Amino acid sequence: MQRPKVVIIGGGFGGLNAAKSLKHADVDILLIDKTNYHLFQPLLYQVATAALSPGDIATPIRGVLRKQKNATVIMGEVVSIDKENKKVKLALGEEFEFDYLIIAAGSRHSYFGNEQWEKSAPGLKTIHDALKIRERVLLSFERAERFYDEMDVDQYLKFVIVGGGPTGVEIAGAIAEISKKTMLKDFRRIDTAKTEIILVEAGDRVLSSFGEDLSERAEKELTSLGVTIKLNDRVREITSDGVHLDDEFIKTPNVIWAAGNVAAPLLESLDTELDKNGRVMVEPDCSVKDNPNIFVIGDAAHNIDHKDKPLPGIAPVAIQQGKYVAKLIKNKTEVLHRKPFRYFDKGTMATIGRAKAIGRISRLKFSGFPAWLLWSFVHIMYLIDFRNRYMVMTEWMWYYISDKKEIRLITNKTDL
Repeated sequence: MQRPKVVIIGGGFGGLNAAKSLKHADVDILLIDKTNYHLFQPLLYQVATAALSPGDIATPIRGVLRKQKNATVIMGEVVSIDKENKKVKLALGEEFEFDYLIIAAGSRHSYFGNEQWEKSAPGLKTIHDALKIRERVLLSFERAERFYDEMDVDQYLKFVIVGGGPTGVEIAGAIAEISKKTMLKDFRRIDTAKTEIILVEAGDRVLSSFGEDLSERAEKELTSLGVTIKLNDRVREITSDGVHLDDEFIKTPNVIWAAGNVAAPLLESLDTELDKNGRVMVEPDCSVKDNPNIFVIGDAAHNIDHKDKPLPGIAPVAIQQGKYVAKLIKNKTEVLHRKPFRYFDKGTMATIGRAKAIGRISRLKFSGFPAWLLWSFVHIMYLIDFRNRYMVMTEWMWYYISDKKEIRLITNKTDL
C-alpha cells in the first residue's frame, strides 16, 4: 500500500518544523522551497547592518533533513494549487500530487499599493534584501568621504527607516551604532557621528505590541543612540531623491522599508477567504475551509486565538503550528476529533542596540542588559545548526568586547 504523500511548501520555521516532526511518521514528505536554505529571519537585520554574514543565519535545508529518509527536498517555486485534483504546480510546469498539503509560504513586504517604492526603499525579507541594504549603508559613507569637498554630502549621512515595529527599531538602532561608534575612527574627512537616523511611524508609538511602558523605554533608548523618531507621520511618496512625509521632504538615497507585510500571492489560487493582508482565514485546526487535508501555517495564515485576536506572524507561532499540524497528520486525526490549535505565548522581545533590548514574558516586563542577554540566548537556541550557533555567539561576544563589526564588505561592482 502506498504511503500518504505530504507536500510542504516553504522551508521556513513552520515548514521545516512540520517536516522534522514527521520524521517517524508513515508518510513520504516532499518539501519545496524557492531557495536551498532555511533562513533565520529574525537576525536578517544584523546581516543588513554588517554584524553577521549570511552564512551565520542560513542553513542548507538538505543538510537539516539529511538523515530523514522519508523526506525529499526540491528547490523550486510553487505557482498554483489545484485543490480538487490535489496537485501543486511549479514555475517550470512540474506537478506533484499530495494527500496532505502544508502551506508555509511566508510573507513579503507590502507597500500598500505603492509597489514602485520598492526600488528606492528596499524591505528586509531575504538575504538578497539584507545585502542590498548593507551595501547601500556602506556606500553612502564611502560616497560622503570621497565627495566631501565636491558636493553636499548631508544626504548620504541620512537614513530613513519607515515603520516602528521590531524590524524598524532594530535596524534604526543598529545603523545608529555602526555610524556613531563602530566606524567613527575609520573615516578621515567626514564625521559619521553626525549621521541622522530618522524612524518614521504612522502610529502614536513604536513597538505598539509591547505596551506603553516598554514602548516609551524603547523610544528613550533610541533617542539616546541619536535616532530621531517621527510619530503620527505618514509617507506620501518615495523617490530616488528621498521621501515625502506629511509636511516634510527628506533628501536621501537611504530609505529602508519596514512598515508592513502581505502574504504570498500563491494563496489566491486556493480560492478561499483571505484577509486584507492576503492571509488565509483558516479553521481552528489550521486547515482551509472545506479542505481538511490542506493546512496553512505561519505568516500565510490568519489564525484566531482564544481571545478572538489574530496570532502574530512570528517564528514561535509558525514553529508551534508546524508541530501541531504534523501531529494531526501522523496520528491521522479525524476532523471531528481535532482539538483547536492553541498558541503558547513564550513572550516577545526586540533588541534596540548593543546590550539594549526590551521584552515581555506573560505579565513580566524587562529591559536593558538583562533583556538583551535573554534575547541573545533565545535567538542562539532557535538557530538550527550548531555551527551557526557557535559562529553567532562568537561574533556577538567579539562585537560586545571590541565594539567592532567586521563584515563591512562592498562586493558588488560600483562606480560610486
